[in-house]
Amino acid sequence: MVTTDSWRKSSYSGEGDGNDCVEIANTPTRIAIRDSKAPARATLTFPVAAFAQFIAAMQKEAPGN
Repeated sequence: MVTTDSWRKSSYSGEGDGNDCVEIANTPTRIAIRDSKAPARATLTFPVAAFAQFIAAMQKEAPGN
């Protein structure tokens, strides 16, 4: 179960436009993502393995890689 203190934002999120990002929380089996501007709204959840594959694919496609 994800609790209110489980959510965290990227360290790159700062003041101004940097506050408009996603937040992430994790349990041993699931990753949850929500919009930081509307935390009470719906969240997306993914199995840990699927989210790890997504992150790996994003890193592979990132500029400079």
